[in-house]
Amino acid sequence: MSVILAFDFGGTNTRAALLDQTGQVITEHAAPQDIPGGPAVTEVDPAHWWRLFCQSVEALAEDHAFEAVRGIALTGMTRTQVFLDVAGAVIRPAMTFRDSRAVEEAAKLASLAPEGWAERGQLNAFHPAARLAWLATHEPQHMARLHTVLDPKDYLNFRLTGRAATDAISAARLLAVMEGPEAVRIAMGLPATATIAPALAPTAVLGPVLADLPGALSRLAGCPVFVMTHDTWAAVAGLGALQPGLAYNISGTTEVTGVIGTEPVEAPGLPLVAGLPLVDWGPGLQQIGGPSQSGADSVAWFLGLLAAGDTRQAGEKLEQLLQSPRDEAPALFLPFLHGERVPYWNPHLRAAWLGLNRRHGPADLAWAVLEGVAFLNRTVLARAETALGAPVREIRCGGGGAASAAWCQIKADVTGRPVVVGRAAQPGLLGCAAVAWTGLGAFPDLGQAQQALFHPARRHEPNPARHAAYAPLHQAWTQAVATLQEQAEAVASLRAPPALAQ
Repeated sequence: MSVILAFDFGGTNTRAALLDQTGQVITEHAAPQDIPGGPAVTEVDPAHWWRLFCQSVEALAEDHAFEAVRGIALTGMTRTQVFLDVAGAVIRPAMTFRDSRAVEEAAKLASLAPEGWAERGQLNAFHPAARLAWLATHEPQHMARLHTVLDPKDYLNFRLTGRAATDAISAARLLAVMEGPEAVRIAMGLPATATIAPALAPTAVLGPVLADLPGALSRLAGCPVFVMTHDTWAAVAGLGALQPGLAYNISGTTEVTGVIGTEPVEAPGLPLVAGLPLVDWGPGLQQIGGPSQSGADSVAWFLGLLAAGDTRQAGEKLEQLLQSPRDEAPALFLPFLHGERVPYWNPHLRAAWLGLNRRHGPADLAWAVLEGVAFLNRTVLARAETALGAPVREIRCGGGGAASAAWCQIKADVTGRPVVVGRAAQPGLLGCAAVAWTGLGAFPDLGQAQQALFHPARRHEPNPARHAAYAPLHQAWTQAVATLQEQAEAVASLRAPPALAQ
C-alpha cells in the first residue's frame, strides 16, 4: 500500500491525513490553530504554522502506514502573506486574510492604475500589493530586507524542501500587478533585491524533503513535495467540482462560493481569477467567485454569546435551536463581523440585525445567522450565473459547515439549486491527494482523478415553497446591505464611551 500525506490549515483548524489511491483516509489528525490573540487576529508568526505541521506529522507517524508515504501535498489559507529575507528568515509576522489595514494604500494604487487595466478593480485592502505598499510606508526597515513573499503553504513547502516557489492560482493577484503598470509597481515600494517566487503547476514536484529535518520528518527524507495551491482550489478538486456547469461552496470559517465555466466572464465584485492568462484551474476551465469574510465563524460567534464563550458543543447546540419553534416574523442578519470580501470588498462593513421583535429568541436568531450567510452565497451565485448566462446544475458543498444537514438544506432552499455533499469530510485533503496521485502518475490528469475519488454522500433538493418564501427575504437583505454600505465607514470609525467609574 502507498499513501499520500496531505495537510490543510484554514482560519480555525489544521487537518492532516494519510490517504490511499482510492481517497480512503487511513489515519488523520486534527487540531485547533490556537493562534495567540484568538481567531480574529490579523497577524501570525509563520513559525506557529510550522510547529502545528510538525505536530501533525508526529501524530500521523504513529500509524504503520506512515512508512508508505510516497508524496506530500500541503494546502491552506490564501490572501495571507509571509515575508522572507534573502536568507529565508521571516522578517515580520504574516498578514492574514482578515487584515484590512491597507485601505489608503489600495486607494492610492487604484488611482495610479489606468481605467482599462483588468486588475484595477481588484485593488482593495485585502490585495497583496496594497499590503506591500503599507509595509513600505509604515515599516520601511522590514521592506528593505524583503526578498520574497509566499503564501503560508509555500512557506511550509520552503521549510520542507529549501526551495521557495508558489503556484499561479495562489499568486494570481500579485503576478497580475507585477506585470501591470509601472506606476503601480513603483508605488508598492519593493526593494531592488525583491523577487517573485517562481509560479509552478500545482501537480509539479517542488523538490524532495530535506534530509536534516527533526523528528518523524527525517523518515520522509527524499519524499517528493508537490507545489499544490490554496485551500479553495484544493477543496473544489476534492468535491469533484472542477468541471463546467457546477458551483462550489466551501463552508468553513469563512464561505467561498464560485462557479466553474469555460469562458472568461466578469461580474460585479467577483474576482476573475482564472480569466487571467497566468491562471489555469484546469484544461479550459474558468472560475468566477471567491472568498467572503463570513461563514461558520459567524455561527461560532453567535453560539459563543449564548454559551458565554463555551462553544465545545456548538454543532449540537445549533441543531437543537433549529428544531425549536420559530416566530412567523423572521429576523435578518447581515454577517459582516470582519468587514467583507466577495462580493462587496468593503473592510468597513459591520454585522447587523434587522426586524427583531420581542417574541424573538435564540432559535429565531440562529435561523437568521444561517440564512444571512446563505443570502450572501445566493448573491455571489446569482452574479456568477448571470455573467455566465446559465444556471448551474448543482452546488458541491464541503467543509465543516457541510456537516449540518439543516444548513445545507437552507442553502438549497435559498439558492434554488441542489446542494451535494461529498463523502469525504475534508475535501481539501482529498484535493491534495488528487493532485499528488496525478503528479505521481496514478491518474492521467486531474479530471480523471476527481471522477475516481469523489463520491456523493447527501443531496439536498430545494423546496419550491421555501425557495419562493426566501425570495422577498433575500431582496430585503440585499437592500439592507446597500443601505449599510452607505454608512459603513462612518459606523466603523465610531468608538464606545469610556467605562463607567466604579
